[in-house]
Amino acid sequence: MAAPPVVDLPVVDERLAEDLATGLAAVERLLRTCVESEDAFVTEASKHLIEAGGKRFRAMLVLLAAQFGEPASEGVVPGAVVMELTHLATLYHDDVMDEAAVRRGSASANARWNNTVAILTGDYLFAQAADLLADLGPEAVRIQARTFSRLVRGQIRETIGPASGADPIAHYLSVLADKTGSLIATSGRFGALLSGASEDVITRVTAACEAIGVAWQLGDDLIDVASDTLGSGKTPGTDLREGIRTLPVLYALGSTSPAEARLRALISAPVAESDVDEALLLLRDSEALKQARAELLRWADRGKSELEGLPDIPARTALMNLCDYVVERSG
Repeated sequence: MAAPPVVDLPVVDERLAEDLATGLAAVERLLRTCVESEDAFVTEASKHLIEAGGKRFRAMLVLLAAQFGEPASEGVVPGAVVMELTHLATLYHDDVMDEAAVRRGSASANARWNNTVAILTGDYLFAQAADLLADLGPEAVRIQARTFSRLVRGQIRETIGPASGADPIAHYLSVLADKTGSLIATSGRFGALLSGASEDVITRVTAACEAIGVAWQLGDDLIDVASDTLGSGKTPGTDLREGIRTLPVLYALGSTSPAEARLRALISAPVAESDVDEALLLLRDSEALKQARAELLRWADRGKSELEGLPDIPARTALMNLCDYVVERSG
């Protein structure tokens, strides 16, 4: 089966592009094999999101990081599948928590069946990932356990919000690092580790990928405010309508500028449909959006700084391009 589409990076090295395509095809085959069950319904539910598509972003990072060692090492593809299974499992659970009706253009599992099926399917994918992980050795098992601990902790902290008196922006960024950055960081770490790369390379790739993960989410925050539907595929102001306090909103709420008083009044609660266009216009012209964009650039630059210390091979160039892409996609 052909590999799914990945982020459209300008990979100028033909050999690297071929390696990634071959690796992603192998990931796709193993991913589907891992969720097969003797029970037809379990198989159907488990393949629901796999067949809905996706970028296989984390798998791609595993394969790119493996280029710094021996990319054909036998643990690399299974490691990539572990990352994808873990990510997919969290999506089943996220859709239940968010009461989402759609995921990747199709009905979410909880909408197609019910919350119980969605939760248990997510649990099944976690179990399948653990089974595959056991063959990669105790260090990989420990890394994955600690990664999952961070991911869940980030989700909990997002749910309960910042403590009284805590800086909401610092809280938000630390939540992103745990909830989003941790799994992307481990994707890079697994690729480097399982390919036999040096300890310095493993450390740098891990840090760079975490920065890319945070930057990616911050880019999504900006896209929700600054993009148009045609270019992004997302309806602008979705987060505002749902009352989600993304980074631009947090900066705006923290402002004391009289010029932004109307904006603060609009975004202090979920924005009414009749006020969304005005709120978007004010946000797009605000200092808050500039501050959020500057924070995105800092994370992208942090990733580049780590990558600069890596061997100068095509995979490093591809990861550098990814840092640029994360910024450019936000408009």
